[in-house]
Amino acid sequence: MESRGKSYTIVGAGRSGVAAALLARSVSGRVFLSESGPEDKFEAARRQLEEAGIPAEFGGHSARALDDCDCLISSPGVPPQASIFGEAARRGIPVIGELEFAWRHLANPCIAITGTNGKTTTVSLLTSMLKRAGRQAVAAGNIGRPLSSLVGAIDPDTIIVLELSSYQLDRIDRFRPDVAVILNIAPDHLAYHGSFDRYCEAKSRIFSNQTAENVLILNADDPTTAACSRQARASVQYFAAGPVEDGMFLHQGRLFFSNVQQQEEELMDAERIRMPGIHNVYNSMAASLAARVFELSNEDIRDSLMSFAGVEHRLEPVREWRGVEYVNDSKATNTNATWYALGSFNKPIVWIAGGRGDNNDYSGLDDLVRRHVQCVITIGEESRAIFNHFSSLIRCIEAASMSEAVRLSSEMAEDGDVVLFSPACKSFDMFANFEMRGLAFKNEVSEL
Repeated sequence: MESRGKSYTIVGAGRSGVAAALLARSVSGRVFLSESGPEDKFEAARRQLEEAGIPAEFGGHSARALDDCDCLISSPGVPPQASIFGEAARRGIPVIGELEFAWRHLANPCIAITGTNGKTTTVSLLTSMLKRAGRQAVAAGNIGRPLSSLVGAIDPDTIIVLELSSYQLDRIDRFRPDVAVILNIAPDHLAYHGSFDRYCEAKSRIFSNQTAENVLILNADDPTTAACSRQARASVQYFAAGPVEDGMFLHQGRLFFSNVQQQEEELMDAERIRMPGIHNVYNSMAASLAARVFELSNEDIRDSLMSFAGVEHRLEPVREWRGVEYVNDSKATNTNATWYALGSFNKPIVWIAGGRGDNNDYSGLDDLVRRHVQCVITIGEESRAIFNHFSSLIRCIEAASMSEAVRLSSEMAEDGDVVLFSPACKSFDMFANFEMRGLAFKNEVSEL
């Protein structure tokens, strides 16, 4: 095994970094972890490393991190501008990501899914489809379970369904999934990547090592995503809201499979998909195509689409109170995700939005806001920016906290309305992550 005898330094003490450190310890024994953040923010990680006998440093990267180091393994999200990477380049030390390191130690069938929005839903749906059909499958990656944690823990026939962020894809080398899926590409994480072009490059790396034996599934209705076919060596299939030559499409409210022999096969009425919204029709088509590659029957696919209710924090029904439906969409961390959310309801919306912006452009939401929203309640660092943008269109109210936002929404909403918490922003101004933010919203709603 290529890892035996090598010395590894892991950069970052997050969940993926610790999992990579434990894997490196098991395959090599020579590992060190370096974290720039303060030790008191990583107490659980520190204890886990200590119990495993893995030396670590916090509060900065010392010379020790690169001395006697054969390979640097980066956790997702560690900024590429971090000084340790520049010094590693000067010393000729290779840098790979946790995803790449783990993949080299696994031989399982692999489906990798990326996109600006819809990743978690599609991964969860596809994993559910595979299990429903009697296949062994596990979801991992950006969905919460690091790929490194699966090494030695699953059967070799288990299908791994990976949710991959641009951070994870940014540092791959040989990673090659059997099936790659790109759901959509819209501006996001620009502070990390530096430009939209570089963000697109990171996303497209999901298929960069694929060959003619592999399958690439693309959204034909997203021009940036569809253009990826020009660089693909894999067999390409498409999903779209209109006929495609090879893939899956929506026509007159029904879903069809198609192939290059110009044969069409009806699957089901799209209205029978349990998850609401056109974006979930797209997610369902992407998952269905990947499932067909692994020879799932139409019956298993159809049954899964009719029964799968979605994932937490993504258009999640929370409660109905006094005739008003409260919906948690905390996972909408950018305007593109909120665009889909605002178009998913046929009822008047009281919209709660805000958080930390990432060069957000709200103009793309204007038409939906005019047609569907009766009031916007704003919170967080972007509160004033959102207020200023939409106040000329509809009524806007600033709230100082999540508690106040929920209280105001309950006062503004009427019987038959929807209170939609779809932030269109990151969570880091007020919460550690979108999960904590969504839980805060749900807790406040439950107190009404």
